[in-house]
Parts: sequence; structure tokens; C-alpha cells
Amino acid sequence: MYQAVHRAVSITLENVVHKVLALASLTIQRCGIHLIPLTRRLQLEMSISIWKQPKLAYLFLSPTNKYAIKRGRSVRQENSVLPGSPDPDYSLFPASLSHDRMIGPTKSPGKAGGLVGRQTLSCRQTSQGGGAMPELFVGIDVAKDTSSAQGIDSNGNGRFSLTFPMDSEGFMQLWKAIAAHSKDLSDVTAAVESTACYHINLYSFLTARGIAAVVINPLLISNFTKLSLRKTKTDKKDAMSIAQFLLAHEASISQLAVSQDLQDFRDIARERESAGNMLTVHKVEIKRLLQSTFPELERIGNLSTRVIQDFIAEFPSARLVKMAKPKAIQKILQRKWVETKLTYTAEDLIRAAKQSVATISPAKELLLQGKVRTLQHLQERYEGLTKILTEYCKASMLEDFEIMTSIDGINKRTATTFLAEVGCIGNYASLKKLIAFAGIDPMVYQSGKFEGSSRISRRGNRHLRRVIWLMTTCVIQHNTTFKASYMKKRGEGQPFKKAVFATAHKLIRVIFAMLSQKTMFMEACR
Repeated sequence: MYQAVHRAVSITLENVVHKVLALASLTIQRCGIHLIPLTRRLQLEMSISIWKQPKLAYLFLSPTNKYAIKRGRSVRQENSVLPGSPDPDYSLFPASLSHDRMIGPTKSPGKAGGLVGRQTLSCRQTSQGGGAMPELFVGIDVAKDTSSAQGIDSNGNGRFSLTFPMDSEGFMQLWKAIAAHSKDLSDVTAAVESTACYHINLYSFLTARGIAAVVINPLLISNFTKLSLRKTKTDKKDAMSIAQFLLAHEASISQLAVSQDLQDFRDIARERESAGNMLTVHKVEIKRLLQSTFPELERIGNLSTRVIQDFIAEFPSARLVKMAKPKAIQKILQRKWVETKLTYTAEDLIRAAKQSVATISPAKELLLQGKVRTLQHLQERYEGLTKILTEYCKASMLEDFEIMTSIDGINKRTATTFLAEVGCIGNYASLKKLIAFAGIDPMVYQSGKFEGSSRISRRGNRHLRRVIWLMTTCVIQHNTTFKASYMKKRGEGQPFKKAVFATAHKLIRVIFAMLSQKTMFMEACR
């Protein structure tokens, strides 16, 4: 009797729950919100917004996306590996374009095809240790047109040698040679040197075929070949050295698997860095040309403002300003984007032009106009990339982004670049590994009674090292905690750069702890 009543009550409650959920789902859909599948829909619309909109249409999020971002802020997204998925939303796992990585992953991220999900950023680590030893080791010396491959067995004996072109036919020649000398693809490990962008397609081809592949830093191969007393260097010899290095270090190779999402994130961040560098160069060039055509203009207005840039594009020299009508100059100064009140008038510009010591050079006038237009284009591109990075980071790593920006002195530009280069903080087993990855670990040279001065190693990610420097100099100015640490080092007699890097170490320690423990930089921590 009791069991029958309990069963009836359970069924009734279950029906009520289903009806409530159905009603809630219907109400949500009427509001234009689709919850299933949340992560995939968000990433798909983000991908379309980033890559298919003209003129970098900076992630215009629909109400669905905004809802997804708000509801997903507290959820930590993990890496999703979908081996062998035919879905076009997934792409081949690429090797890193950077030489900063010492060794790449020996296991393909997807065992059946090397496919990595484009849903979230990578937070996964792969290693080769613990399994059976491969029977075939393939070393490949990559070049732009032709590459050389050498295969050896576990005893170091040669199995095959091949020179093949870097096209589909050459890739199939390599594939057939590997298949002919191995019983099972799981017994094969291939290694390629990181060679600019030329190894990417070959690496993707091997991982798509189910071969465990690894990208090796050329510095390691260079040091490995120095163990030999012979100085012969050929492509075949280099391929053999790569295979021998792989055999000697097969048990200890371990490295992060970088997803396509994280690689895209880094590419955009580095493109923005490149645009920023070009902006700086063009500003210097404009100032140099103005010193000849209109040197007094720099003392009147700020060359970084849009109104001055438009003025230079129309009147690049004092000669043209003197010939212009006051109404034409006033029209430029009163355009709709001029929101702040200017401290100068058209009469001030004309007066300065009449008293100018400038030289007449039509060629410099032409060059200056072109430089200004290029500068304006670069500024628009830089701001566009910043918007893309910010929205991308908020959609994928919002929690980490908010943690980073909780520190006074770290803004959205430095925070997004730092997260793009570091990725998931769980990839680093300790603080020292993150510091070494950035290349700011101390390098000491000591021999006998001699002790050299210490300096940073600079063997790491130069893009990450740059943004750490920018973040540190800003927090020293705006954060009392780090400013006190910097002043303490300076009071101990340390020079400027050494004190900044000492403060950078403290900043990285704080960031590492905050990202690991998911805590904000609060007043109680100061």
C-alpha cells in the first residue's frame, strides 16, 4: 500500500516538473532566447561575426548571444576534443607559429583525425610517457619547396629515407613510406622542426592521418647536433638528427595541446600588437615630416587627435595654410566628431603659418598626406581588433578577464593580450613554469670565483614578456601595493629595469594565485 502511494506521488511530481519545464522553455523561446545548445550556438555565431562580416564587424551580438554570455559568466568552459568529427565547425589542430614553444605535443589532440573542437579555449595537456615505446621514429627537416624525412627504429637503425615536395603528392609519398615500414600507426611518432609557417600543413596532414606528431624548437635540435664531433650539414643529416633526438627524448616529451580557438585568439592579439607598432612608426614619421613643412603645428595641437590629422591631410604645410581661406580651415575644425572645445582657432593656425620657418617641399607635402591617411586606417584597425579581442575574451574567458581587470593598472587591452598568450592557467603546474614561459626567469653565470651579473633569460614568449612589462609599468603608477614594492627595490639600489622586473615577478605571482583560486584583487588583499 505504502509503495503504491509513493509510486503514484512520484509519477505526479514528475509530470508536474515536466510541465513546468515545458512551459518555461516555451516562454523563453517566445522571448527570442534559445538555450540548447548554448555553448555551440554562441561559438558558431561568434565565428560568423568575426570572420564573415565585412570590415571586421566587431562581434555584433544578438539578444541570444547576450543572454548566453550573461548566463555563462560563472561557468568555466573547458577544452572540448571531438576526434573524427565531420562537422565543418571544427578544424585541424595546427602547430604553433611561435618559436617560443620548446616542444609540441607528441599525441595528436584527436586520436582519430587530429580534430580539435572550436567551442572553447584549450585547457588540456598531453604527454607521451607511460605507454609502449613506438617502433618507428620519423624526423622531418621542413623547407618551403622540398623536405627530407628519415625513419629509424627503436634501436636507431635506419628504416627509410625520403625527399618529397611540399604538396599533396609529396605528402602521400611520405604517408606511403611510413605505412610501409610500420604495422600500426600507433607505433609511429613523427617530429618536425618549427619552421616559420611551412611546417603547419604537414603537421596537420600527419595528425589527420592519426600519426602522433610533435613540433620541436630548432634550438633544441641545434644543441643536440653539437654533441657530435662531425660538422656535416645536409637536409638528410638534419632529418636524421631530428629522428635521433626524438628517440633519445621520447619518454620525456610533454607539452600543451593548443586548440584552434586559442591559436586564433593569439593571432588576433599579435596582429593588434603589430598594428600598434606600425602606429608608433607612422606617428614618428609624421612628426619628422612636419618639422620641415610646418614645425609650429606640433606646439598648437595634439597630433593624435582626429581634427589635427584631418587638418594635416588637407593642409600638410605652412605654405598651403597661408594660401587657404579661413572658412575652409574653420570648416575642418567644426566637423561633427569634434566633441571637445578646441584651444585654438583657424586664425591661430593661419598666424602660425605666416610666421613659420618651414621650407617648401611639395614632395614632403605629398608624403605627409599619405602618412596621415595610413595612420587613420591603422587607428581604426587597432580599435576594431581591440573590440574583437574584448568580446572574444568575455565570451570564452570572462571570469579570468574580470579577475585580471580587478587589479588597478591592468586594462582590457593588456588583460586580453595576457590571456591570449597564457591561455588556461591550469596548463602551468607551478608559478616558475609560467615565469619561464614568459622568459623573465633569472639567468646567472658563475664559474669558479667569477660571478657574472644576473639578467633575464629572454628564452620564452616575447609577446607575453612585452605585455608583462606594460602591465607592470602601469600597476606601478596606479596600484599602491606594487608601487611600494617597486620603490623598495629602488631604495635598495637596484637600477630601473631590474626593479621593474622584480615587481613583475610579484605581479605574476599575484595573478597566478588569483587565476588559480578564482579570487579578485580586493582591498583585503592589499
